[in-house]
Amino acid sequence: MSQIHEHLVDLAQTATKKPVESGERLAASLISQFKMKDGTEVALRPIRPDDESLMKQFHETLSDRTVYMRYFCSLSLRSRVAHERLVRICHVDGNREAALVADLKDELTGQHHILGVGRLIKLDTGNEGEVAILVSDRYQKHGLGTELLRRVVQIARDQKLCRLSGELLRDNLIIQIMVKRLGFRSNLCLDSPSVTATLEI
Repeated sequence: MSQIHEHLVDLAQTATKKPVESGERLAASLISQFKMKDGTEVALRPIRPDDESLMKQFHETLSDRTVYMRYFCSLSLRSRVAHERLVRICHVDGNREAALVADLKDELTGQHHILGVGRLIKLDTGNEGEVAILVSDRYQKHGLGTELLRRVVQIARDQKLCRLSGELLRDNLIIQIMVKRLGFRSNLCLDSPSVTATLEI
């Protein structure tokens, strides 16, 4: 949905006991179930450090168009699943960001699959955030992207943020419709291929 800057987490800053306990309580409160339009039920939960292999598999399901719509450029699969990059996106600093994944458990094999990711990053202003949504091609138009965004917006409300924003490509009409339904207002950027969507919360 937008070009969120990926942050390298300084694990040393989160090593004290109290923030860890706080993060664990927050993570537990964010776990929920969601049934997609086709009846498939998934767990929506915070991303975890041990999700690296699942995130690699997730990126293998994305088409070139989906990648371009999310990152505004063509990124090779090799670059997207590089270990250093996956470490950054799977280790979330709860003070600065939140990330939810849609986790589908295969009832036959017991294997888990990530179908989508919703991310919130707080901006330096302290009371604003930037959001991004990415859903596997196979599960687009199933209501999953909308639900991930709705949950991310609720996290922002719970954290007392005042405004959310996201950058969208003008060609991405589906995501523009989705954010409008959730109350975002879109502003066209002159001489730019992008649209800025904002939500006052």
